[in-house]
Amino acid sequence: MSLPDYQSFMTPLLVCLGDSKTVKLRDIDADVYRKLGLSADQLKLRIPSGKQTYAYHRLGWAKTYLVQAGLIEQPRRAFCKITQKGLAAIESGESINNQYLSKFDAFLDFKTRSKDANEPAQVNATSIVSNNADKTPEELIEAAVDTLNTNLSDEILKAILAASPVYFENLVVDLMLAMGYGGSRKDAGQATQYTQDGGIDGVIKEDKLGLEMIYLQAKRYTNKTVGRPDIQAFAGALDMHRAKKGVFITTSGFNKEALEYVGMIEKRIVLVDGAQLTELMLTHNLGVSTKQVFEVKAVDSDYFMED
Repeated sequence: MSLPDYQSFMTPLLVCLGDSKTVKLRDIDADVYRKLGLSADQLKLRIPSGKQTYAYHRLGWAKTYLVQAGLIEQPRRAFCKITQKGLAAIESGESINNQYLSKFDAFLDFKTRSKDANEPAQVNATSIVSNNADKTPEELIEAAVDTLNTNLSDEILKAILAASPVYFENLVVDLMLAMGYGGSRKDAGQATQYTQDGGIDGVIKEDKLGLEMIYLQAKRYTNKTVGRPDIQAFAGALDMHRAKKGVFITTSGFNKEALEYVGMIEKRIVLVDGAQLTELMLTHNLGVSTKQVFEVKAVDSDYFMED
């Protein structure tokens, strides 16, 4: 039994949000299904894990893409609201799909960061193969995981920006510890308090013995990129502590002058922007938890070898 693809959910979802109220997706999912004319049997279909129906799964993906394009916003977790762009999309009378969303730079940027990952799979396995004949099943899985991680990275960055500057400074220290640098959380916390900022937000041992220290700077910016003056100030702070190594982490990015400057100086300063920050957090399981695990099995050739 076939089911409309996730793009088909976009227009009815926007229409159901057309009154500009802030609602949970669960509060309007039944209205969306009615507009699509889904049957009771279609609504019973569940994804392989059994944890969710295909209908709600695809509705969720429709919402995700509309959020990335700026047609829906999420004022707080689990809630959504239509934007002026979304209202304009309804008024245009055009079919809302990925082609329509490609008009928006934010959506194109999202797709680029997702490395052109494939869309959620169809219920029918045959359609998966026919629609993605140029990709192997393993590539489809990798592409899907990449899309999920891109969306998760956006959520992580939003959570960081919603937190306090002090929380972000502690997060940076936690990340360094998660990456295997020496010392303890207690040592790092004491070092942060001792420095009282002054261009330094944290200190962590490079190894377990603390033969050399790494100094940290954390800047929680939204629309501002870090420039050369910020890096020069950090380098000056390293001089005060007779330090040779530092890590400058920001939620935004670094401009050309900042990147060029770190290559000119003798000190070793590593720059970590928002994209790399969230990637490191995902890699080292900081601030995230495993939602689901898929196992891809292969034949054990040794088992089938006869003596």
